[in-house]
Amino acid sequence: MMINVTRSSMPSMDEYVNEIESVWNSHWLTNMGPKHMKFQTSLKKYLGVENVELFTNGHMALELTLQAMNLQGEVITTPFTFASTTHAIVRNNLTPVFCDIDPVTYTMDVEKLESLITDYTCAIMPVHVYGNICNIEEIERIARKYELKVIYDAAHTFGETYKGKGIGSFGDVSCFSFHATKVFNSIEGGATCYRDKRFGDVLYDLKNFGIHGPEEVEAVGANAKMNEFCAAMGLCNLKHVDEEIEKRKTVAERYREHLEGIEGIQLNVSQKDVKSNYAYFPVLFDEKQFGSSRAEVFDRLAENGISARKYFYPLTNTFSAFHGMYDVRKTPVALHISRRVLTLPLYADLALEDVDRICEIILGCRK
Repeated sequence: MMINVTRSSMPSMDEYVNEIESVWNSHWLTNMGPKHMKFQTSLKKYLGVENVELFTNGHMALELTLQAMNLQGEVITTPFTFASTTHAIVRNNLTPVFCDIDPVTYTMDVEKLESLITDYTCAIMPVHVYGNICNIEEIERIARKYELKVIYDAAHTFGETYKGKGIGSFGDVSCFSFHATKVFNSIEGGATCYRDKRFGDVLYDLKNFGIHGPEEVEAVGANAKMNEFCAAMGLCNLKHVDEEIEKRKTVAERYREHLEGIEGIQLNVSQKDVKSNYAYFPVLFDEKQFGSSRAEVFDRLAENGISARKYFYPLTNTFSAFHGMYDVRKTPVALHISRRVLTLPLYADLALEDVDRICEIILGCRK
C-alpha cells in the first residue's frame, strides 16, 4: 500500500455522523449556520485570539484579507511558499517583492527585509514554514518603523504557540488553511484572525456578497462562506488535534533517531519558545556529502511505494506564470534550499515500522 506524504486526520464515522445529524433535521447547509457559528467560537478559544472569520479555504482567507486592507503598491514576501501566497498578492493587483529566506528556519530573512522597503511598500507577508515561525519581534519592529501592515501566512502553524501566545495573535492578521493535508483540517476551509472588529465587518462583506439583509446589499463581495459540513468536520477534529499533534511528535522523533547526525543530511530545527505542531519533516540533502542527490532519494522512495514531496519546489518566483518577471538570483538561499529539500511522510497514524523502513531506504542511498 502506498505511503503518502500526508494523510488526513479524521474523527470516527460515528462521531461525524452524530455531529451532522442536526444538519439533516434543520436542512441548514450553509450561510453561517449553527455549526459555522459554533466552530468560529471554538476556534477563538483554542487559538487564543480575539476574532476569527471563517472562509471556504485558506487561499480565500489570504486573498480577501488583502482586499479588505485596500492596499496599493508592493508587498514583501518570500518565494519559498505554496502558490497561494504569491497568487493572493498578484490577484489583488499588488506587486510581490521577494525576500530571501533564513538557511536554518526557511522563513523570511529579516536581515535582508529592510533593504527591500521602498516608497511603494505597503505590507509584509511573512510565511511560517513547516511549523517554523518567523522572527516575529524583528518583523514587528521593522513594520512599525515604516508603518507597514503585517499579514502572516500561518497555514503551517495551526495549534502552535510562541512564548505562550497563540500564533494567530501576531501581526495585523494571521491566515490559516484547514485543507485536508494540514495538521488540522475541516476538509476544506480557512480562517483569518484579526484584532479590529471593523476590519472583520469588511471581511464579512467580501465573503458574503456584501449582503446585510434580504433587501440590503451594502458592498460588492464574493462568495467564500464555509458550509456546515466543513464546520462540523472542524468541530470534530478540534477535539482531537492536540492528541494528533502528540502522535506526529512521536513520528518526528523516530525520524530523528535514524537521520540525526548523518553526514550530508540537514534536519529541521527546534525553535526556542515555540510549541511545535510537527507539521512537516523536511530533510535537506547535500549530494557531495551524502553521496546521492535529492532526486535520487526521491526516486528510490517512489520505487518502494513511498511518496515524498519536493516542498517547496519550484520557487514561486520561477513559475512559468511569471516568466521573466522576477530574478531568482536575488533569492539564492531559497533557490539552494528548494533544490535540495524533501519532505518525508508525516501524519498521526504513520506506523513507526514504516518510518524505520523509509529511513532504511534513505540511508541505503549513501555511496
